[in-house]
Formats: sequence, C-alpha cells, structure tokens
Amino acid sequence: MNNEPPPMSAEPGAELARAGEIAGAAVRDAGVPGVVAAVGRGPVMLSSWVAGRADTTPGTARPMTAGTLFDLASLTKVVATTSAVLALAGRGRLGLDDPAARYLPEFTALRDGPVTIRHLLAHTSGLPDTRKFYQWCATRQELLRDLFATPLEAPPGTRVTYSDLGFLALGEIVAAAAGKPLDAAVRDLVTGPLAMTSTGYVPAAAPDRFAATERRADGTPWNGVVHDENARLMGGIAGHAGLFSIAADLRAFCAWWVGAADVAVPATLRREAESPQTAGLGGSRGLGWVRAGDRFDILGGHWPASAVCHTGFTGTSLALDSPSGVWTVLLTNSVHFGRDATAIKALRRDFHAAVAAACFRSPSAPS
Repeated sequence: MNNEPPPMSAEPGAELARAGEIAGAAVRDAGVPGVVAAVGRGPVMLSSWVAGRADTTPGTARPMTAGTLFDLASLTKVVATTSAVLALAGRGRLGLDDPAARYLPEFTALRDGPVTIRHLLAHTSGLPDTRKFYQWCATRQELLRDLFATPLEAPPGTRVTYSDLGFLALGEIVAAAAGKPLDAAVRDLVTGPLAMTSTGYVPAAAPDRFAATERRADGTPWNGVVHDENARLMGGIAGHAGLFSIAADLRAFCAWWVGAADVAVPATLRREAESPQTAGLGGSRGLGWVRAGDRFDILGGHWPASAVCHTGFTGTSLALDSPSGVWTVLLTNSVHFGRDATAIKALRRDFHAAVAAACFRSPSAPS
C-alpha cells in the first residue's frame, strides 16, 4: 500500500491561499499526519482544506476527509464545558460568581477558598494544573474522590494556572446544575440547539471515521477512544477532555459564537467570556478562552487584541474574533506522530499569521 499522503484538496480564496499552502507543507514535511482546516467570517466559510492521512499505520493507513471525527482534547473546555456553563447561567440555573461548593459540597478546597465558578472558568481557582489520577485510581468514582480531596495551591483569584482539574470540577458542576449527566447536559444545552449532530462524547461511529491519535506500546493507535488518560478513566466523559467532532460542526460553532443570535447562550454572555478576566495575574484569560498575550496564545500578535483562541493536545485548535467575525478551525492529529509539539506549534503560528494577513488590514499587537 502506498503510504504517501494524498494530495491536498482545497477551495481557497486567492488571499487565503497561503494558509492552505502552509497546512499542506506541514503534511508534506511529515510534521503532522493530516489536516482539516477552514476559515470564515460570520456564517460564510471563506476557504477550506483537507490534506494528509487520518491514520498512517501500515496496513490500516487511510486518507483524511472533511468528515473525519477528531478527538478535540482540551477544545472540550470551550466547546462543551464553558458553553454549557454559560447556557446554564443564561437560563438562571447558576451564577458565574456563585460559590462552586454550592454545586460540589464534597470538594473541600472549593468551600475553603472560597472558589467561584468564574475562578474555575478563568483558571484562577488556585487548583493545580493536573494530576495523573489514572496512575493510581481504578474507577471514575476513585478519581472524583481524589479530585475532591485536592487542596488549592494558591488563594483563588491571585494567579493564572491552566488547570485540567478546574475543568474536571466544572464538568461535574454542569451535571449537578443541569440535573443530568454531563454528556446529556452538553447535548441539550449546546450541541443540540446548534445542530452539531456529529459532536459528542463516546461517539458511536465506525473506526475508519476517526483521526487516529497516539500509538500504544503494541504499535496500534488510539482510534475513537479518548486520548486523555484521566478522561478515559472517567468513561470518556469529562469537563476537560473527551469531546469528538468534525470540522463542519466546529465551523457552525464558531459562526454562532461570533454572531448575535441568543441561541443556546445569550450573545452578551459570549462577549463576556471573551473579555479580560485575569489582569495582573500572570496570564491573559477570558472565561474558558485564551486571550492575546497569554502563554498559550497561538495568534502571535497578528490578530486583533479582541481575538480569542484555544488548543487541544491532540493537535486541534479554534480561533475567533467577534468584532470582525473572523474564525478559524484547524484540526490535526499531530499526536499520532508522538508528543513532540514542535511541528504543530509552528503550523499554528504560521497558519494564523497567514489568515491574519488575508483578513485583517491593521492587526493589533497584544496589549
């Protein structure tokens, strides 16, 4: 079988052709296995590209397609969890400045902080970044027991620490406030209203629909099973990781987010989520989203300072700017080649710089 990647297919506008060339080069140079990408403004998709392979494993290699399902990894934090929290806030089911312990009374540190839901969304709760619960816990219940016993490392609201643990807690808060499991809550509050019919946790789809992720010790990749180990222990349903989606659904999500419609989440709450929440705390965060100048910002100062973004460990990312309506979806399965992030970081940097050159006449540097 010929394992050379298939040629890139594209529908680019002339000004955005450079972004497509950059994505194709990342595949040709073997930096990433495959790419599905799109750029749009509001409801209009301006350009889209598909390149490379969803799986490069000898004997099971297959091309990437526009409909390939991706493990979104930490994009779960904004697409599912942040959006569900904001939807609940819009319905009056919780308040962003409510004490988090109101919904998770067994999580001692949230009460002692006290930690608010806003703290958790802005990564200023004081919780640690992560813990490898999967190394010593055998069940979801054991993981939650140890999560709820985790102490704060700093007083709430005093510093930014990007925290998987905070979003694990938020996933449980969504379930508690919605009165149903997290996956059902996300479906009812977010993906259902937005008609994101191919987006969800633990997707029931044929193996050849998925972008393969990291290879296991026997050489076979994770394929349709969540890559994140803690999320896997949670049965694939967690607030920090576990969501799967396709490019078309994420295009719809971005177009909705930058728009004015009060569907799922009121537009005023979406704008609040983009606004600065962490001035002077060692990071630049909104609610869920990364803002210009944060250490996780992938836009490099080329986009307006109003833009926000987020990445996923598997090689996924979203970026959007509500004032202009510009958005990007950049999906790769870079972790299929291993955990060295050099290639995906370069692709994100160069791709978004090219989009900015095409879409913004006077890009603003981060403030």
